[in-house]
Amino acid sequence: MTDRADQQDSKLVIAASSLGTIFEWYDFYLYGLLATVLSAQFFSGVNETTGFILALAAFAAGFAVRPLGAIVFGRIGDLVGRKNTFLVTMGLMGLSTFAVGLLPSYASIGVAAPALLVTLRLVQGLALGGEYGGAATYVAEHAPPGRRGLHTSFIQTTATVGLFAALLVVIVTRTLMGEEAFAEWGWRLPFLISLLLLGVSMWIRLQLEESPVFRRMKAQGTTSSAPLTEAFGRWPNLRLVLIALFGAVAGQAVVWYTGQFYALFFLEKILKVDGATANIMIAVALIIGTPFFILFGWLSDRIGRKKIILAGCALAAVSYFALFAALTRAVNPALYAAQAQAPVTVAADPATCSFQFDPIGKNKFDQSSCDIAKAFLARSGVNYANVASRDGAATLRIGEATLPVPDPRGLDAAGRAASIKAFQATAGDALKTAGYPAAADPAEINMPLAIAILTAFVLLVTMVYGPIAALLVELFPARIRYTSMSLPYHIGNGWFGGFLPTIAFAIVAATGNIYAGLWYPVTIAALTAIIGALLLPETRGRSID
Repeated sequence: MTDRADQQDSKLVIAASSLGTIFEWYDFYLYGLLATVLSAQFFSGVNETTGFILALAAFAAGFAVRPLGAIVFGRIGDLVGRKNTFLVTMGLMGLSTFAVGLLPSYASIGVAAPALLVTLRLVQGLALGGEYGGAATYVAEHAPPGRRGLHTSFIQTTATVGLFAALLVVIVTRTLMGEEAFAEWGWRLPFLISLLLLGVSMWIRLQLEESPVFRRMKAQGTTSSAPLTEAFGRWPNLRLVLIALFGAVAGQAVVWYTGQFYALFFLEKILKVDGATANIMIAVALIIGTPFFILFGWLSDRIGRKKIILAGCALAAVSYFALFAALTRAVNPALYAAQAQAPVTVAADPATCSFQFDPIGKNKFDQSSCDIAKAFLARSGVNYANVASRDGAATLRIGEATLPVPDPRGLDAAGRAASIKAFQATAGDALKTAGYPAAADPAEINMPLAIAILTAFVLLVTMVYGPIAALLVELFPARIRYTSMSLPYHIGNGWFGGFLPTIAFAIVAATGNIYAGLWYPVTIAALTAIIGALLLPETRGRSID
């Protein structure tokens, strides 16, 4: 009877912890899914390209403060317990998400709108910084020896299931309302219904007891009185924190965010797939791939955590460029063909070319002919190469056509605007003639191949993410576990992963190469595979008491 009772308790622990964490991820990822819509609502005072990158930066703001949340709530979790800490984080997450659905737009209150949006994203980030470490630690400390990888892998599914739940709500809302109404006000509904989900999740979490490992430490008086000092002020544990970050979590994070977020943004912004179709393709890939979190968690109980995580990082590093090129060919074959048959080149004096990203939205990129050409191509999502012109004059070459770019020097504001408008019309016609599509043709999308490629991204995510919770829990001592594992996890996923879309798209905007942004995840994943192979210990079989 005891074994059966323990088994039932384990199921309740996994179910309750997972459901609550799914809710938090649902809240957190809604913003990412609606970045294009929110950029129009809250960043409409700048040009389109800058607005989208700023929207991604606001998305990343929630990730930026996750390490702070890890420190604050990790310390509380090691001092007072796992259960009560993640009840607080859940409440913060739910209320801030609900509030996003009530925010007035930029058109209504100006710059106060994006300021309030970023503030709420920061609250979400703090909450999530305390949630994951608590849920993973709580489940692992209930799991029987030899099954921690399997049990914690259910927690690892929650991020993807939360993303899928958010996708489902967005898809249904978009379909029922239509794109126009959804873009105007319907986007608020997925945020507002989070209040109902908060109530259900809080009730479920309240049914749980404190973890047995923490109860024993409390009874024996062995809990830490200074978890931050023990975790980060003493070299043996700080060394483990650094190894966990650079030898496991950083690579895991960039593989995760490339596979589930950058792929979505790439479909929408670069390949010009409509939002609803892109969401559906990602959702199908998630449905196919999600069970593999459990598979790799279970497998890590048998062959070890380290080799699965590092193999996923290495595979991602060697395959991403080929996979994204194949994705372009599958979903927008006209664009793929045009890039091959009519490549675009900007010839200009490099000294006159600006970095095509303006964080304060004041630069219209109209002060040099190079900027005029590149700003047009960036808005059009066109892949282009850069060459230095011999005489300093800027030209735009599209296939066999060579177009002079107007030189704005010496022109008044009206003359500059007129010349730019005329150039954009001519260049747009040249792109169309060369076969560059304004948007992906739904009838031409090779849906089975596209979903197969997106599923490959998700499978790489499951390899690196399925076993990571068990590895982090087993890596650190129980008295400072919540604090120690939370910080490297949230630096990795909050900074290395969370800033990935912003960094990658800024690289694309700066270089003109639609695949150049992939150098960021490829480099981090490769470094993690090397560092982890040399320094990361295998933790399977360790006692966690």
